[in-house]
Amino acid sequence: MSHSTVPRSDAEAGTPAKTPVVSDDATGGPEERGPGKLSLRLRFRRDRALILMTLPAVALVMVFNYLPILGNVVAFQDYDPYISDNGIISMLNSPFVGLENFQRIFEDSAFWNAVENTLVLFFVQLVLFFPIPVLLALLINSVVRPRVRAVAQAVLYLPHFFSWVLVVAVFQQMFGGAGMLSQLLRQNGYDGLNIMTNPDTFAFLLTAQSVWKDAGWGIIVFLAALASVPQDHYEAAAMDGAGRWRRMWHVTLPALRPVIALLLVLRVGDALTVGFEQILLQRDGVGPGAGEVLDTFVWWNGVRNQDFGYAAAAGLVKGVVSIGLVLAANKVAHLMGEQGVYKK
Repeated sequence: MSHSTVPRSDAEAGTPAKTPVVSDDATGGPEERGPGKLSLRLRFRRDRALILMTLPAVALVMVFNYLPILGNVVAFQDYDPYISDNGIISMLNSPFVGLENFQRIFEDSAFWNAVENTLVLFFVQLVLFFPIPVLLALLINSVVRPRVRAVAQAVLYLPHFFSWVLVVAVFQQMFGGAGMLSQLLRQNGYDGLNIMTNPDTFAFLLTAQSVWKDAGWGIIVFLAALASVPQDHYEAAAMDGAGRWRRMWHVTLPALRPVIALLLVLRVGDALTVGFEQILLQRDGVGPGAGEVLDTFVWWNGVRNQDFGYAAAAGLVKGVVSIGLVLAANKVAHLMGEQGVYKK
């Protein structure tokens, strides 16, 4: 039998044909690129709708967050805002003092007292406040009836919309010198109790107020993470004989671990910012010895005492330390196998 000598195509011969990835080059013509690679022009054309949607947000961040960073130059000046009605002209004409403001900060006992109060309040809130949204989310997630779960979530989330003025007023009516608790003690023959003006318990008072106001906000984040856990995991664990506690320990908590790590990194980076408005409303009640934190220290020296260069230097120190805390906490998250704020 004779065989045909007609050459076969690559497909007939069993050799897979190589299809080049075609993309536009700078001139608009086709260009062969490696697999999975797109030119900048193609990526822009693909994502142009998303880019246009984010431009207003980027503009707002640039104007209100990054542009004011240039004002930190007053930390190195004896800034006088009354030189001119134009703030930029005032900065250009204010005398330069170098590191004098920073030297004053590190020699000021009031500054170190504010640092100590800030760190104490941060650690108290980290231990007592941070785990509560996680526990409440686990509790709400374990409720079988959806309506009961929705009502519980709404009740816990409602105080988030209250202003700090209202929150402080509610606690004053309950735990103040003439509050409900004090009156109840007097009616039973005991001395009254004024928790609102007690410097020794001020950090725990602030933590209790933060828990009541903002725990519901944290619950939403953790419930969203729990909603992404496949039910097959729970069913497989139950078939293997795992009880409720074992399912929570081996299925639920691992699902929450990336979110917990992320929020913990952000919380550590926000360690030196512990609630300006909340503390300012109650600072005079307990005195600056217990109620002064870095934010109120900056406000008091900058706005009240008109020492703008000194206050800007304190705020700049706080910002630099906060960046260092974020980087350190994110490194710890990487060592634990979590992504943190950004990848390696």
